[in-house]
Amino acid sequence: MRTAKRLAIAGVPLILAATACGGGDPYQDGGGGEGGGDGAVVVGSANFPESILLAEIYAQAMEAQGVEVEKQFDIGSREVYYDQIESGNLSVFPEYNGAILFHLDPDASSGDTEATNEAIRAALPEGLEILDSAEAESKDTVTVTRETAEAHGLRTLADLADVAGDLTLGAPAEFETRTQGVPGLAEVYGVEFGDFTPLEGNLLVEGLTNGDVQAANLFTTNAVFTTGDFVALEDPENLFGSQNVTPLIYGDAVDETARAALNAVSAELTTEDLTELDERVEVDHEEADDVAADWLQQAGLA
Repeated sequence: MRTAKRLAIAGVPLILAATACGGGDPYQDGGGGEGGGDGAVVVGSANFPESILLAEIYAQAMEAQGVEVEKQFDIGSREVYYDQIESGNLSVFPEYNGAILFHLDPDASSGDTEATNEAIRAALPEGLEILDSAEAESKDTVTVTRETAEAHGLRTLADLADVAGDLTLGAPAEFETRTQGVPGLAEVYGVEFGDFTPLEGNLLVEGLTNGDVQAANLFTTNAVFTTGDFVALEDPENLFGSQNVTPLIYGDAVDETARAALNAVSAELTTEDLTELDERVEVDHEEADDVAADWLQQAGLA
C-alpha cells in the first residue's frame, strides 16, 4: 500500500507547491470546478516530493507532444485528491497501482502488476481509467535502523511479532487505518506496535534516526537507503503488493495524444531511474521541473 508518501531525508525540506507550480492555492491554475479551462489536461499531484516529480514528468511529456497542460500540485493525500479525479476536476494523476486498488477495495488481494491492474479496472467507477504501468515501483516498507535490526534479529516483518509491543511505529496518519498499514500488519504478521506516532516529512526520518520511533513507514525509492544505516524489513507475504507507478486518468479529458505520451513515460521509467531522480530532488535540492526535464531528454521523450 502506498500511504501518502511524505518522505524526505532528515534536514531536507519537502518540495511545496511554491516550487512546483508557483505557490498559493493548489487549485489556482485549474479552478476546482470543472477541470482545466479550454480543454487543458489538468495534472495533479499528492503532497510529497516523488508525486510532484512524477506529475512534472507527465506534464512535460504531454506538453512536448503539443498538449495543453495545467498543473495543480501538492493537493494532499489520496483521501483528499481522489474525489477531485472522480469528479473530473483533475485529468491525470501519478498513482501507484496497489495503493489505488486498496483505496477502491480494502478487501482486495495483493498480486503482481498484471493482476493488480486487472482488479483496478474492474473496480474503477465509470469515467476513470488507468494507463500502462511503469516498471518503476516505489513500495511501502516498515524500516528500522541497522542497530535495531541487529539488536532484535529483525530481517522480515514476521520477525517483529515478538518485539513490536515494545516499539513505536512512526508513519503518516493514514497508515494507522489503511488495510495495508497497521491493520494489515496485525492480520497478516501478528505485529502490533506498542504505540503509533503520526509523522511525516523530515520528522519521520528524524524520529527514526534519533530514536523517538523505532520503526517507520519509509519507501523503497527513498535515498535514505543509500547510507546503509536503515533496513527495510522483507515482506514475504506481500502485504504491500505491487506499487508500480501508473497514470490514473479521467478518460474524457485525456485524448489519444496525451495517452500516448503518458504510456511512453511508463515504457521508459525504471525503479533505478526513479530512485536517482528522487535523490536529486530530496538530497541535492534540485527543482522537480528541472529534474523531470533532464530525464525526459535522456529518455528521448522531449
